[in-house]
Amino acid sequence: MRKLVVHYDKSPDLLTEDELLDYFIIRQDVTAWAPATMRICYSGIKFFFKNVLRREWHLLALAQARRERRLPAVLSREEVKRLLAHVQPFHNYAYLMTVYSCGLRLQEGLFLEVSDIDGQRKMIHVHRGKGAKDRYVPLPESTYALLRRYWTTHRNKRLIFPAVGRGGLNGPTSEVPMSIEGVQGSLRRAKVIAGINKKGVSVHTLRHSYATHLLEAGVNLRVIQKNLGHANIETTMIYLHLTNAGMEDAYRIINSVMQEV
Repeated sequence: MRKLVVHYDKSPDLLTEDELLDYFIIRQDVTAWAPATMRICYSGIKFFFKNVLRREWHLLALAQARRERRLPAVLSREEVKRLLAHVQPFHNYAYLMTVYSCGLRLQEGLFLEVSDIDGQRKMIHVHRGKGAKDRYVPLPESTYALLRRYWTTHRNKRLIFPAVGRGGLNGPTSEVPMSIEGVQGSLRRAKVIAGINKKGVSVHTLRHSYATHLLEAGVNLRVIQKNLGHANIETTMIYLHLTNAGMEDAYRIINSVMQEV
């Protein structure tokens, strides 16, 4: 609102509908504000005019900034294997492998507890997921064996991935999980060593890759939605844009149909 008032050098209650629309156009096309900045600008001005000045302007609905829709970075199965092979030290490898093989969010993996692991059913009980929702996700046999092996290195009674400290002396008694910065830095270093040049690769990329690889292997989209903890199937459907699985048959059919024309 301050920027708006400074731009026109007059009280906002004197501004016309056309002046307000011109302001949004200037900020978008001339000053080239990013879509996220434009949304903040729009929301602040809309709140002021609707709740303070009590105005209902039709053009407010027309001026809303569009949200950028970018597809996330995804690694192939070979790239994931190459990346994880270079992750050091072992506790970072165990964590990142668990995140990938179970499709976990960064925080969900860090705060895993021993009691969350159901060894008999081979499931992980994810607590306090996004939106404060719990869910169960399948735990692959290989990951279960890895977690058991890793746990013997610290034997913390509660945490799977405790902050072990220098020399690993704090592992058995630590009350906090290992640092986010540590696993992120480990992944960045492994990415360089593995020669992976894709942009936007982060810990969350492993979750995107998990979903994409399951889809390519023929897992039902509803199952993937459940494993990821998505409330809306439309959120999961983004992974349809990240794979060419099934396109081979489509190409063959299209070629066959067009040859008959």
